[in-house]
Amino acid sequence: MLIIITGVSGVGKTTIGKLLSENLGWAFYEGDDYHSNANLMKMQNGIPLTDEDRWPWLDDLHTKISEIVLLKENAILSCSALKESYRMRLEDGLTGIVFVYLRGDYRLIRKRMAERAGHFMNTDLLDSQFSILEEPQKAITVDAALEPMTIVNDLKQALYLW
Repeated sequence: MLIIITGVSGVGKTTIGKLLSENLGWAFYEGDDYHSNANLMKMQNGIPLTDEDRWPWLDDLHTKISEIVLLKENAILSCSALKESYRMRLEDGLTGIVFVYLRGDYRLIRKRMAERAGHFMNTDLLDSQFSILEEPQKAITVDAALEPMTIVNDLKQALYLW
């Protein structure tokens, strides 16, 4: 099974992904590691990515996801996947993928982004993230305001029922 944890930047995808992977003993892959240097530079400079910027990144992630599915590896991937078309691109032709959507309100996410140090994502891009966000309909949705271990435990229960 592959779990793709989605949501806007700063919602806790990496934190929850790592905790869940440690708890389940599964591999964890950070979707941001697959961004091109050009994409990273744009985001550092407060320039929102366009769909044209994202398609190669999503294609690279789809390749990685395909490898995971082919090997029947249990794994977790963090990826914003803000639009339905992005999620469709990630799972195109594949099965065994479960999307988890971490939902957080703007004030909470803005506060978290302002508090984290050394991340490439410019806080000014949060508005653009929320403006293009299409909340997933086919996903396990979790309140990002909950404590991380509460989220992990809730996810384990939800995945058991999924």
